[in-house]
Amino acid sequence: MYRQAIEDLRAWRDHSKRKPLLITGARQVGKTWLMREFGRECFDGVAYVSFDTNPSFNAGLEETIDPYEIITLLQAATETTITPKTLIIFDEIQESPKALLSLKYFCEEAPQFPIMAAGSTLGVTLHNRASFPVGKVQFMNIHPMTFLEFLTALGHHEMVSFIEQQDFARYRPFQDKLIRLLKQYLYVGGMPAAVDEYASSGSFAAVREIQDDIVRSYDRDFSKYAVGTFSAKLRLLWNSAPAQLARENRKFIYSAVRKGARAREFEEAIQWMCDSSLVAKVNRVSVPRHPLKVYEDMDAFKMFLNDVGLLGAMVELNSTRIADPTDIFVEFKGALAEQFVFQELRAANRRSIYYWSKDSSTAEIDFLVEDATGQAVAIEVKSGINLRSKSLKSYMDSFTPHYAIRTSLADFKTDPVNRIIDVPLWAVSQVSRILDAPQAFTQVLTIAT
Repeated sequence: MYRQAIEDLRAWRDHSKRKPLLITGARQVGKTWLMREFGRECFDGVAYVSFDTNPSFNAGLEETIDPYEIITLLQAATETTITPKTLIIFDEIQESPKALLSLKYFCEEAPQFPIMAAGSTLGVTLHNRASFPVGKVQFMNIHPMTFLEFLTALGHHEMVSFIEQQDFARYRPFQDKLIRLLKQYLYVGGMPAAVDEYASSGSFAAVREIQDDIVRSYDRDFSKYAVGTFSAKLRLLWNSAPAQLARENRKFIYSAVRKGARAREFEEAIQWMCDSSLVAKVNRVSVPRHPLKVYEDMDAFKMFLNDVGLLGAMVELNSTRIADPTDIFVEFKGALAEQFVFQELRAANRRSIYYWSKDSSTAEIDFLVEDATGQAVAIEVKSGINLRSKSLKSYMDSFTPHYAIRTSLADFKTDPVNRIIDVPLWAVSQVSRILDAPQAFTQVLTIAT
C-alpha cells in the first residue's frame, strides 16, 4: 500500500532543522502503519512503543523527561539499540503527558534522534493543553486514502500516471472504467483497512463489516474520552451528520441534532469532534474577496465527515447502487459527491476551505478557496452530466471572477465564454494543481472581466 504522506515524511527526515513530529488524524486512518512503514523503508531500525499498551514504560517516564534517560528506558522496553539512524515512535502519546512534554527536550537537547508521535485523540489533547511547548514540534495531519491512492492499491498505475500528468487526451478510452472505479471508491472510502480488504477480496460485504467496526470504535472513544452528558452530545452530533449532509442546503442546523437545540449546547462537542478529526467544518464567507478569512461567518458552516465510505456505512448505502449508471452520485442529493470533493481538497492541503451563499436567496457555491494569486475561486460540484447551475451563474454574474472550477461526470474542458474550467470528478485531485499554477490556464484567466 502506498501513501503520498511517505514523501512528506522523507522531507521531514532530511530537513536540516528537523523537530519532533506530531502526527494527528482520526482513528484507523493508518497513522501507525505509516510511521512503522516509514521507519522500515528509511531508517536502520525502529524503536516503537505504544502508551496504550505499555504501562511499565509509562511509569518510567514519571521519573524523568531527560531524552537520554528516556532512550535508555526505550532501549530496554523495545530491546533495540537506538542510534541517530533509528526512528523513535511514540504511539497513542496522548495517554502520557510526560511523553508529550519530553518532545520539547528531544528538540532542544537531542535533535539528532529522529522522533515522531501520534495518537487517535491527540488533537483533543493538544487543544486542551495550553502549556504545550509551542515551536518545539512539527505537525502533520493524516487523512483517509485519496482516490489516486485507492487506484494505486488496486494496481491501476497507468491511470494514476495520466491523471497526475493531466494527460486528459489519454483518458477517453478509460473514462467509463474510471467512473466505475470512482463509484467503488465512494462505497469503499479511504480507510486503509477497508481499501486493503477490497483490494485483496473485492468483497463489498467484507468492506462494510470493517466500516461498521470503525464506526463502533469511534463510538467507544466517545465513552472513553468523554463522560456523562458530553458523551451523549457527541453521539447525537455524530449520528446527525449524515442527515445534515442530506439537506438541500447543507448548512449545519442545530435543531437537526436535537429538537430545540442551540449552538451553545453543542459548540464544545463540535470542537471535540473536529480536534479528533472525525468531522471538519467548512465555514461560510459572505463576500468572495481576498483574504477570505476576513469575510468568514463563524455562525454558518457545513460539517463533513472524515471519510466518504463511513458516510455510506452510516446511512446503510446498499452496494447494488454501484452497478447503477449514476445513482450513487446523486444518492441523498449528491452528498457523497460533495463529501468526496471535500476530502480530496483537504488531502491536497487546502487548509482554508469555505463555501459561499447569498443571505437573501438559495444561491450557494459548494466550495470557495484561494489560488496562488490570491483569487477567490468557486468550486461547483455536480453529481451527473447536467452542468446547468443557477447558483454558479448568479455567482459569476455578481462577482465576475477570472475563472471558476466545476467538477462533474462530464469531460475535461475549458469554457472561455463562461470562464469555467470543467474537471471530471475522478480527476478532482488535479484541482489543487490548477489552483497552485492558474497561469497554465491562460485561455481562461486572460479573459477581460
